[in-house]
Amino acid sequence: MDTQSLQAFLAVADTQSFSRAAEQLHLTQPAVSKRIATLEDLLGTRLFDRIGRRIALTEAGSVLLPKAQRILFTVEDSRRALANLSGQVGGKLTLATSHHIGLHRLPPLLKQYTQRHPEVVLDLHFLDSELAYQGVMDGTLEMAIVTLAPHPVEQLQVVELWRDRLCFVCAKDHPLAQRSRADNKPLSLAELCEVNCVLPGAKTFTRTLIGQRFEEAGLTLPVSMSTNYLETLKMMCGVGLGWSLLPEKMLDSDLIELPVNTAPIHRPLGYLVHHNRTLSNAAHKMIEELEATLDL
Repeated sequence: MDTQSLQAFLAVADTQSFSRAAEQLHLTQPAVSKRIATLEDLLGTRLFDRIGRRIALTEAGSVLLPKAQRILFTVEDSRRALANLSGQVGGKLTLATSHHIGLHRLPPLLKQYTQRHPEVVLDLHFLDSELAYQGVMDGTLEMAIVTLAPHPVEQLQVVELWRDRLCFVCAKDHPLAQRSRADNKPLSLAELCEVNCVLPGAKTFTRTLIGQRFEEAGLTLPVSMSTNYLETLKMMCGVGLGWSLLPEKMLDSDLIELPVNTAPIHRPLGYLVHHNRTLSNAAHKMIEELEATLDL
């Protein structure tokens, strides 16, 4: 059983398409089909059902899937361990970051890193933090630099580097801004719940953090619209579609920060790696650069 056939199997299982798997692996579609056929002959069973254009794992394919992932994880881990012995910092570093961190935190760090380690090829993915966690968990990502989950994950080493203070904000001409100026006192969480808000998606770590504060007060957030992109939230908030919570670094002249009678809300940002993964020298150097920026 060769690793190339297993890579083809995982690619087809992931994309549910022989053609998309071929694109992912930079192969022709017949080459991918041949590798799958070879693997099926070796195992003596079909791994995929092909019904029209639809591709689905058979029962045998579903059994093989996690085992194939572990085999390739172990092979790649061994390659990294051997490559690390040379002490050289090079090769590919596959990492993910959120759009906000990629725009507001990482540019100076990445510039410095690439200047110091020109032999490293950065394979940078912009993902929601929740998807980045999954990528590190399943081994497709070596590390991620994202918003950290509210609860620890046993398989992951998670290191907090920064904290974003989340500010209650709205457009300057929003009714809440006018009420705040007129009353000359902080708004209550209950008063905020009388007006629509625009917030990150319900399954995001940031939304969970915000939701907990309102749930503790027995309140339900009146979310009219949501998106996982903070820059889009800022725009929607700026044109008066609702109040929101945004990182302090994003505030500008289009928005006003609302005084609210509650303790500050901070979201943790940092990096994560898998406990059982041998990190490349390139990843170790990235961690050194990240930890030098620690600001809590």
